[in-house]
Order: sequence, then C-alpha cells, then structure tokens
Amino acid sequence: MLSFSYVWAVKYLFDDFELDTTRAELRWAGRDVAIEPKTYALLCLLVGSHDRLVTKDEIIETIWDGRVVSDSVISTAIKLVRRALGDDGDIQAFVKTIRGRGFRFVGTVKLVSAGQAGQPPQVQRGDKPGGGEEGSKPSIAILPFKLVGYAEKYSAIADAVPSELISSLSRLRWLTVVARGSSFRFRGPQTEISSVHDLLGAKYCLSGSVEIFGSNLTVSVELSDTRTEAVVWSERFPAKIDDIHDVRAQIVASTTSAMELHIPLQEATKARLLAPDSLDAWSIYHLGLQHMFRFNRVDSNIAAAHFERATELDPYFARAFAARSFTSFQKAFLKNSSDVERDKRQARQFAEKSLELDPVDPFGNFTLGRSFWLAGDLDAAIEWLERAVTLSPNFAQGHYARGWTDVIAGRGSAALKNLGKAIELSPLDPFLYGMQSARGMAYVHEGDFASAAFWADKGARAPGAHFLIAAIAAAAHSMNGDQDRAKYWMDNVHDRRDDASLEHFFTAFPFQNTQLREDWERALVKSGL
Repeated sequence: MLSFSYVWAVKYLFDDFELDTTRAELRWAGRDVAIEPKTYALLCLLVGSHDRLVTKDEIIETIWDGRVVSDSVISTAIKLVRRALGDDGDIQAFVKTIRGRGFRFVGTVKLVSAGQAGQPPQVQRGDKPGGGEEGSKPSIAILPFKLVGYAEKYSAIADAVPSELISSLSRLRWLTVVARGSSFRFRGPQTEISSVHDLLGAKYCLSGSVEIFGSNLTVSVELSDTRTEAVVWSERFPAKIDDIHDVRAQIVASTTSAMELHIPLQEATKARLLAPDSLDAWSIYHLGLQHMFRFNRVDSNIAAAHFERATELDPYFARAFAARSFTSFQKAFLKNSSDVERDKRQARQFAEKSLELDPVDPFGNFTLGRSFWLAGDLDAAIEWLERAVTLSPNFAQGHYARGWTDVIAGRGSAALKNLGKAIELSPLDPFLYGMQSARGMAYVHEGDFASAAFWADKGARAPGAHFLIAAIAAAAHSMNGDQDRAKYWMDNVHDRRDDASLEHFFTAFPFQNTQLREDWERALVKSGL
C-alpha cells in the first residue's frame, strides 16, 4: 500500500530556495520565508510551469478562479512573488516578464523528494509505483525529450515521441510504465536519475533529445538504471522530418531489445497505438495535451481547439477524437459553458467516433465510459472503463475513473481498491486531487469518517482541485464532526463559484443509493451549501 508521506513527498529546489509542497512552505538557506497564501499559490504555479510561459489568463483562472481582476492586481501579485525571492522587476533573476504575453520562471529548478533537510527521503521498499522489489517485473519512466534546434511547426515532437512511447509500451503486459502525468513532471536540463527512482519507483528511465535542423531530424535515446545511475543502452536515430513515425517504431523495438526481453516484433507492432499519417495533426494533438491537463476554462478551450484542428487535418486520428470527448466532459462536468447538454452529447459522440476508428485504444474506451458516467448510466460506464484497464492494465486514469464510478454506485471497498491502484501507478498525476477526494468519498461509504476527512482535505489542497472538490472536503469534515473545517472549505466553494448549489453537486455526482445521497445532502447543507 502507498504510504501517505510518499504521495506528496515532493519539493522544488532553485538557487538556495526550497519550495516544499508537502508542508506548503518556502525556505531560503533552511530558514522559513513569510509568504501570503495567494503569493504562495502564484509562486507554485510559476515554478511548477518553469518549462513554459504562464499567461495572465492562466494566472487569473488558476489563482482567482476566473474572476475579473485588473492588470495592477496581477502586477502586485508578481511583485510580491519577486519580493519573497529577493528579486525585482529590474533584475528579474527568477520571474521574467514577457511583455504582452505573460511571465516565465527562469530559475534552474530541480524536482526532488522531500525528505528531511540534507537527507535522502525515507520510503519503504514496495511503497512506490515501480514496486521496489528486485523480483518484481521491470518498470520504466519515459521523460519528455529535450529539444535541440528550433522548428516551430514541429516543436511538439520533443513531447510527442516519448508520449507515444508511453502509449505504446503501456500495452505490453510485461512492463509497468509510469503514467505521462507523473513522468512528464521531470522536465529541464538537470533531471537526476536518482530522483526518478526516489519519486516514481521506476527501475529504469528512458530519456532523450530531438535535434531538428532544417529537414533533418535526429532522435537520441538513453536507457538508464535508476538504482545505479548507469547507462544501460543508448542509440541515435537519424532521419528526415517526414519519417518520424518510422523512427518511433525503431525506438520501441530497440528499447525492447535493450532490456533483453524477447517479444515478437509483430506483437510489439500490434501493441502500438494507431498513429495519424499527418505529422502536423500529430503535433497539434500533443500541443493540445499540454493544455488539457490544466483543468481550467481557458486551457480547456485552447485544448479543444487544438484537438478539433487535429481531426480536421486527419479525420482518422482516433486519439484526437477521444481528446475532444475529454474536453467536452470537462466543460459539462464543471458547467464551464453555456450549453451543458450539448457538451454531454459531444462527449459521447466524440468517444464513439474514437472507438469506431480504433476500438482497442484504452483512452477511447476511458472517454466513452466517462460519457456514460456523465449521463448517470453507471452500468454502461463500468463496462467501458473495465475494458480500458483490460486493454492497458497500467492505465492509471482508467483505474481512477473506475474508482469514481464505484463511489457513485456506493461500492466503497471496490472504489478504494481501484483508486489505490491509480495512485500507485501515477503518484504525481494531474488527476491526483480527484483520486484523493474520491478516496475520501469511498471512506465515507465505509463509515470511516476520520479517513474520509483526511483524504478529502488532501484532495482539496492539491494543485488543480476545483470547487466541487472543496465541497467534498466540507461535507467530509462535517460528517467527521469538525464544523470549523467544514465551514472553511465551504467558504472556499462560495469564493470560487457564487453559483455553487446542491443541484450542481448532485448533477456531477449522481449517487444511485438514496440513503447515500441524503447523507451527503445533510452534510453539505450543514456546511452551508
């Protein structure tokens, strides 16, 4: 079983600073730095997004939940972040202003496990997703590749190649593959192989680079043993830019050979996901993924536009249709659009189109299952979600969605099993807040209100958590007899969405059991909803 301390044992290091997400603390040279909650939240957003530009719209959506704020308010918030770091608008040693576009954290960031200061983290063998035991099957984390050179049209390849490797290799039953949401947190020039082992428990790490100069493409791949940091195998794959799909196939086959696993080439080929013929559509799809997992209105709309364009360029691109279903689900679930019923219909239609094109894609089955869940048809949802995890036993989001379905159906024990599996497979997943909150709900159904409050609170405090997650925390604390904490989270709900209501909550979570619904309704009303 995954230990509580391991799931959130993460901190960022830059210069002499430590940003410890375990304790919500900023330290400089070992000493605490006083920082206000909103300033801390903005710092976390900037540091956690150090590989990219953060726009003003994203800051407003994430920090102020989309409420209208002036440029002067954002400027003040940035000034307070800089002040906490000993930076200012002239030096811009950590936070750089990109005029007219947004802000970028430019410090050198290292992601490590959060043990005691100056000491390695203490995680018991077997607590990590890779198992940690010498006799267990091999596990691998595939990191985002580094891009060398510049080609705006194809810049997504550095993410797309390893992402496709994750999708392909995750279908092989002999290999445990860490989910993209966790492994892609390791981005930047100073990733330490030992940190990949400490945080993800993966025995092997696949890293690489993509060099693009004109029409020439070279993909360099390196397989390392994370326990010894020794390089096990490396290779370079030179090609023309139009041959990227053939290069991907070579990487999969060569990696399999390097790990000394005798898998027939034909089976490995069948295990790979169907890929679009158009590199442009492929690149646009992966650019959309960078926005899809940020869980806010602005990025969801950007992702939907990317996925729509990908399907226009390649009408046979199954995964892009599944991604369109994913964004439609998000809009309907959070009521982030003016026509929720249309979004529900499109979530179903796009998922069905995805499976028409590729019936054995786990992600397509996952999105179709969630579309039935959105409509309250839990039996149909379970059927498709079970199929998703059967096709890919390491598909963390499939186990996560299956756990949510069990929660709505009132099957607490089954939910805990599926949600535990999801967290084990992807302890740094973008959906982690949902996994933890769903565990809180499952413990309510098991009558363990203390554990329910613990997990619901963790979910509500996690990055990406939306107002419905805060409502779960309020109800869980109310059931546990802590009305002060319940009021705290319900105030958070109202601050973020003034239209929050019981109808909204039960539309999102359509409990089948009348008694369960009444229990949650009493707790929510008592908390102030």
